[in-house]
Amino acid sequence: MPMYILLSTLTPEGRKTIKKKAERIREVNKEIEAFGAKVVAQYAVLGPYDFVNIVEAPDNKAITLVSLELGSRGTVEIMSLPAMPVNEFISMIKE
Repeated sequence: MPMYILLSTLTPEGRKTIKKKAERIREVNKEIEAFGAKVVAQYAVLGPYDFVNIVEAPDNKAITLVSLELGSRGTVEIMSLPAMPVNEFISMIKE
């Protein structure tokens, strides 16, 4: 299944939500599964982004729906990046 990197930044409203109920993060991960995607790994980070998520999804359409749904709530801004394993990338270059 294709892999995606989701770089997330909480909005002020999102920070309030997480501060009141940190478990909301895991609840959102379950909502992502409703779109046919799966959070493989998740990290809270410092810097311009608050979270880095490694997500499997069947296709670009599914990950677009995830990003649109979560972003439309006004609590997070997401940058979605398709990812390719390095070995697959090297094989592609050699072709």
